[in-house]
Amino acid sequence: MSIQKRLILSNIGMIILPILSLFVIEIVLGFIFFVFLNRETDSRTIELFSGLRFFTLLLVLIVTNGLLTYFVSRSILKPIQKLSQATERIKQGDLDYSVYSNKKDELAKLSNNFEEMRISLKEARTLQDKYEENRQELIASISHDLKTPITSIKGYIQGIHDGVANSPEKLSRYLSTIYQKAEQMDGLIDELFLYSKLDLAQVPFDFEPLDLHAFLRDFLGELTFYQDDLEVELNANQNEQYLIYADRDKIYRAITNIMQNSLKYMNKKDQKIDVSLQSVKDHVEMVIRDNGLGIAPDELPFIFNSFYRADSSRNSSTGGSGLGLSIVKKIVDAHGGTIWAESKEKNGTSIYIRFKKVR
Repeated sequence: MSIQKRLILSNIGMIILPILSLFVIEIVLGFIFFVFLNRETDSRTIELFSGLRFFTLLLVLIVTNGLLTYFVSRSILKPIQKLSQATERIKQGDLDYSVYSNKKDELAKLSNNFEEMRISLKEARTLQDKYEENRQELIASISHDLKTPITSIKGYIQGIHDGVANSPEKLSRYLSTIYQKAEQMDGLIDELFLYSKLDLAQVPFDFEPLDLHAFLRDFLGELTFYQDDLEVELNANQNEQYLIYADRDKIYRAITNIMQNSLKYMNKKDQKIDVSLQSVKDHVEMVIRDNGLGIAPDELPFIFNSFYRADSSRNSSTGGSGLGLSIVKKIVDAHGGTIWAESKEKNGTSIYIRFKKVR
């Protein structure tokens, strides 16, 4: 019942109850005085009857109005006090104090709106804590990954300074290594910059209808031109259209990162990548399979985390930044898609991506 209805009924009760009480008291006292006690209807009896009737009516009015006021005010003040306690707890940093109400009045609606705000604040704090933790991990990982090439560059420069590179061939090799390490640092910084912008949603996306089949056909043709020892196969239903809304450049970057990751960890002589497309209800599913090292089951859930490298064979010595697949996930998420991986050690890895199909 709403507060307005409660107040109206309370006011009606304060009017009706005295009137009803007057009739009841009149009948009851009349019965007691003139029937049960058999009193004479003289002036003294009537005066006593009138006085007793007045005080009884006054007592009933005080009790009924007091009870009505108490229950109505209690139903209003109690949720207000609870809200007040909640604001104090939140001010002190406690976001676990619930004020949910299953009633149907205005204060219950206010309490439930406040409860939604509390839950949102708690989720925001959890997200902020997670971002802070990720930020600290990023700083630690960046420091580690930049320190290795910087140390190497300093060592080679010191060698040149000390005259260790005492021949043109040695000097050329030293300079070439310094350049490679600088390129490695430059690549890491570029990937970190892109990841940070994607994480903060500061990268603009130019969405347009994209035929994923035609796009992959062109992409794989370009890949095999530069990787002529790589066997690549594209499987798709030629009679079906795999149309999605996507940013062409971002999809190109995502697939490039996946391919680079696959090629980096291939240890077989016959390197092979299979790409397949299929429709799954109202989605297009793309699967990229390689025949590389594979990933251990306990490490598979973390491969899309920033700066995560699976095992000792997948470390910074391979030249990776640890951001490649996390960038892929950010791009897929921005497209409203989903991504996951399946893998068997020594039998390769499969990356699954689903996008909403354009109807």
